Amino acid sequence: MSERRGADAFCFQLMIVLCGLWGLQQVAIKLAAADIAPIMQASARSGIAALLVGLLMCWRGGWEGLRQGTLPAGLLSGVLFALEFLLIALGLERTTAGHIAVFLYTSPIFSALGLHLLLPSERLRRMQWLGIGLCFIGIAVAFGGSVSLAEMDSRMLLGDALGLLAGLAWGATTVVIRVSKLSEAPASLTLFYQLATAFVLLLLLAIANGQVYRVELTPLAVGSVLFQGVVVSFISYLVWFWLLRRYLASNLAVFSFMTPLFGVTLGVLILHEPLSLNFVGGAVLVLLGITLVSGEAWFRRLLS
Repeated sequence: MSERRGADAFCFQLMIVLCGLWGLQQVAIKLAAADIAPIMQASARSGIAALLVGLLMCWRGGWEGLRQGTLPAGLLSGVLFALEFLLIALGLERTTAGHIAVFLYTSPIFSALGLHLLLPSERLRRMQWLGIGLCFIGIAVAFGGSVSLAEMDSRMLLGDALGLLAGLAWGATTVVIRVSKLSEAPASLTLFYQLATAFVLLLLLAIANGQVYRVELTPLAVGSVLFQGVVVSFISYLVWFWLLRRYLASNLAVFSFMTPLFGVTLGVLILHEPLSLNFVGGAVLVLLGITLVSGEAWFRRLLS
């Protein structure tokens, strides 16, 4: 494999498009929630994307990882992936898409802490500990500013907490992948495990609570699910893996944190979601902390 290079103008432009798509995902779920429940949306988009990834693997290969004993770790990562989107769905019913976008992207903090404990090669450096501290201070500030002090209620706080737990589930998924045989398996196989498991588990949950019978196939509902399943979960993830094979992961990690900014901005513009100064200040600290943790190597090269 050719040596990965630093980010250039093409990479930056492509990352802007990807982050815009990822930031729009939470908005799309909430926008169509009246016609199709968020849990059903998560199940349907996972099923569509799993089918597309499976067909791609049949065409290009990638199933050899099944013979390498990856199934147990694959199923575990799938359960965590399903849990992440269940928490996102429940959170979006209680808080804003912008809040979920910010709290979801705390995942690198949790994965960094988990890998610090499990892998000697992933020990955290001083700047990363600083980033973790900033992130948790930001979370506290953001939780104290859900819309405004006058309007803050337990429902929104619970939604914010669910978004944070979704970030924890995402971080745990990353840890499972890094410390298991999935770290050497094709990325498409790992993605298939996650999507297929999430489809089955979330569909069973939707059947159990009756949401599967309350679906209205409006243009908005169909468009939201197709956008999430085809554009986000299939095309954008393939582009992301393509970038990871050609550019330094630390550079891409820093750029990827434009996603919460897009999520907050699009939530305000499309859903007319309110913002408070407390939440904005807390979100800035969270994003700064995450950037220090994920882009620590990039910052060291920049300062050297």
